[in-house]
Amino acid sequence: MAHTGGKLSVELRAPLATARDLSIAYTPGVAQVSRAIADDRALVNEYTWTDRLVAVVSDGTAVLGLGDVGPRASLPVMEGKAALFRSFAGLNAIPLVLDTTDPDEIVETLVRLRPSFGAVNLEDISAPRCFEIERRVVEALDCPVMHDDQHGTAIVVLAALKGAVRHLGRSLAGLRVVVSGAGAAGVACAEILRAAGVDDIVVLDSRGIIGGHRTDLVGYKTDLAAWTNPRGLTGGVAEALVGADVFVGVSAGTVDEHCVASMADDAIVFALSNPDPEIHPEVALRHAAVVATGRSDFPNQINNVLAFPGVFAGALDAGARRITEGMKIAAAQAICDVVGDDLAADRIVPSPLDDRVAPAVAAAVAAAARTDGVAD
Repeated sequence: MAHTGGKLSVELRAPLATARDLSIAYTPGVAQVSRAIADDRALVNEYTWTDRLVAVVSDGTAVLGLGDVGPRASLPVMEGKAALFRSFAGLNAIPLVLDTTDPDEIVETLVRLRPSFGAVNLEDISAPRCFEIERRVVEALDCPVMHDDQHGTAIVVLAALKGAVRHLGRSLAGLRVVVSGAGAAGVACAEILRAAGVDDIVVLDSRGIIGGHRTDLVGYKTDLAAWTNPRGLTGGVAEALVGADVFVGVSAGTVDEHCVASMADDAIVFALSNPDPEIHPEVALRHAAVVATGRSDFPNQINNVLAFPGVFAGALDAGARRITEGMKIAAAQAICDVVGDDLAADRIVPSPLDDRVAPAVAAAVAAAARTDGVAD
């Protein structure tokens, strides 16, 4: 079985076949390297794997569609993520699952472990804790940090939307976008679309449209209400979708066919819930011009693996101290550009297995890091 014994192993970069090999790799030869690093801390990146090592970190509280399964049950997922880093971007990655859900303890643990890795991929941490944890880890560490459930999803959604509007001969400006789901992915999607130039964004949670009319909002949803829903809509998904150009589903809800039928001409539907999309793509295509899902058995798979390997590779290539919004937008454009002349209604993003994607994203992200002034 593919998962028996786990999915990872450590490979050697130098032989250990003779006594001389042993004396070089370990004692006494390694002492010279340790002395050199003690004298010049920057040498750790030359003589260890730190600057190309990503820590894949989870507390197991929001794993796939399974929910709060705990750190041990999350480990196979983190191993898989580490395998994707290696396969798609050539980066070393190590899974770290933490037996705590306390933000203070998670942040402190990563601060203490900072000498061992070059970047942090936060994964499968429940909302709203994930927002605080990411913010605090970014502030505490001098290396790239990204919660992939938020920003990996958002980057690929933006890439897909760029591809869809280019296919339809439209632009992002003027689009009316509805985001169903106000968790980690939904908030990040709304934020990156706003940064990319979309002004009319409506976000829904389980109680309906988020806006100034709601008296039950707290925390980050209050912030969302301040800049989303510019037309002051009320109600649920049916009301939100009337005349909308784009639907982005990142919740476990469902959308009736008549709701999609009420959208504007040449509508775009991203039904990303797994394993069951909010609306079946064949049904959505009766009314929408472009449809995407998160599944591999339908066209236009919006898959985070299009983003995160290249994002981290580019950030590490540039020696970036953090991952900026500009770097994320550059990653989205690079993903979209890979499609090139193959752009079609059923091909608005490249295949996750396209080996051109990660290098293109890495180059774009590294350039954006330099432009944004966060590169060494």
